[in-house]
Amino acid sequence: MCGIVGYIGKQQAKEILINGLLSLEYRGYDSAGIATIESNKIKIMKEKGRVANLENLPGIDTLSGTVGIAHTRWATHGKPSKENAHPHMDNSNTFAVVHNGIIENYTELRKFLTDNGYSFSSQTDTEVIPNLIHHYFSSDKSSNDMSKFLRAVKNAVSDLKGSYALEIISSLYPDVIIAVRKDSPLVIGKGCGENFIASDIPAVLRYTKNFYLLNDNEFAVVYKDKINFYDSNLTIHNKEVKNIEWDASSADKNGFEDYMLKEIFEQPTAIRETIGSRFKLGEPCSFDDIDISKEYLQSVNKIFIVACGTAMYAGLVGKNIFEKLCRIPTEVDIASEYRYREPIIDTKTLCIFVSQSGETADTLAALRLSKSKGAKTLAISNVIGSTITREADYTIYTHAGPEIAVASTKAYTSQVCLLAILGMHFAELLGSYPTDKIEELKSNILDLPSKIEAVLDKSSEVKTFAAKVYTQKDIFFLGRATDYDVALEGSLKLKEISYIHSEAYAAGELKHGPIALIENGVTVIGIITNKELVEKSISNMQEVITRGAKTLIISNQILPNSNFSYVINIPETNELVSPILSVIPLQLLAYYISKNKGLDVDKP
Repeated sequence: MCGIVGYIGKQQAKEILINGLLSLEYRGYDSAGIATIESNKIKIMKEKGRVANLENLPGIDTLSGTVGIAHTRWATHGKPSKENAHPHMDNSNTFAVVHNGIIENYTELRKFLTDNGYSFSSQTDTEVIPNLIHHYFSSDKSSNDMSKFLRAVKNAVSDLKGSYALEIISSLYPDVIIAVRKDSPLVIGKGCGENFIASDIPAVLRYTKNFYLLNDNEFAVVYKDKINFYDSNLTIHNKEVKNIEWDASSADKNGFEDYMLKEIFEQPTAIRETIGSRFKLGEPCSFDDIDISKEYLQSVNKIFIVACGTAMYAGLVGKNIFEKLCRIPTEVDIASEYRYREPIIDTKTLCIFVSQSGETADTLAALRLSKSKGAKTLAISNVIGSTITREADYTIYTHAGPEIAVASTKAYTSQVCLLAILGMHFAELLGSYPTDKIEELKSNILDLPSKIEAVLDKSSEVKTFAAKVYTQKDIFFLGRATDYDVALEGSLKLKEISYIHSEAYAAGELKHGPIALIENGVTVIGIITNKELVEKSISNMQEVITRGAKTLIISNQILPNSNFSYVINIPETNELVSPILSVIPLQLLAYYISKNKGLDVDKP
């Protein structure tokens, strides 16, 4: 994962490009670089480390060009270094490229180019691209018009296997940027006498709210005052511009020390926006954006929820919701494994794909497989017009706003909320769950924003506990039923941003092996929100206390007097949506432990 930005217009490109990179630094931060066209020549400056290192390079203030591309890197091929930083140029210094993605056949392409007299100065897969462009450009004996440049890019990417979002500039064509994508996100922001290119909307949201969303294998030739779009055969076509309603300030920290903390505290608003007008008490849920009938749902014999990482853990909560409310067997799959295990999919399967960005490559591949088997597909995403939303049969949106921190927080709770509303909608169509129980659940969901605020008011309690355990080497999470799903997400958050080894276990499995890991002084975190399982959960926690563990309990139940080290009480709610509340102390715990360790929370 890397971040790329491009600008063409009347302003100096440097400042816009660097601002864009700073907004995209969550996508990569081991090196950064910029290329601008200066007096019909390409000038590149790049540096190892954070974007700030690039921003402070001697001589960068001399860049005055109004056309440029930039990149912030998360290394895949070649170690983090100045040499491996993007942009990369061809041997003749005619073409410069920034690239997000992975070129899987770069070894054979590198050999082909070496055999044809090209040399390489980096270990990256990307460096083959500008040299391939040069190879095809120099082989084309037609006149040097714009179409020659475009054909060379098209021929070059035709040789690539893998994923890519590319921005290309040339000293021969100083008034244009060519962009193309395949399986990696790329958007073009439309301005007045200027245009912007980026891998993510927040990078240029301060400059425009009007965006073109590139499809796979689609080319864009971007001038300052126009954009031409071409399909994979270089046939020109028109494209609809989309207005993105995100507030530009939502991509700023707004007084918070870190994006992650800001996004944790934005969860009441994110949930309110996600609920929107989808339901009212006494009225059926409304999903005007999806045309799923009772007859279709009655034909469904299985639901798959497919996602990666945090979104997959949201899917685990969704499994419980669909099975309880709709009585439809539901499986949750890791997207990166889904297509390799030959899942049993047919026309009676409904496949739900959850992706905050809507661009997760493994999730997209799983969606395409499901469609090829005849299944109906439904996407849940936070980004309007993203690839997954364009390819799925149906799409519903969370409305969490931009999520800048690498560790997902408000996207997770919004996804769980939307899955719960979708489950209620399906249950109402099917008549599979008592109406009074659905009304009770609706009431609980409507109360979530205020209850989240109540949990956030306890942040100082979490901060106090974090200060006691941040030096731990191992931390364990236990839970039963949906509390186990929350334990998995809490463990992921902790390891992701604090680098502490953590594991989550279903509490009932503790005695089947994991108990051997519990020793004196180890921290164990228990989530107890299911009133039917309070006694069993407490019994499991007593097992670890007996072995000397320090314990933190997250609960909305009345617990008998016990010798827990620390208890954080949260508001009671329906068990189907309790993960939206019980996960928040775990998000805060990961945050405060990371801060105590002096780590960069937003960019692990």
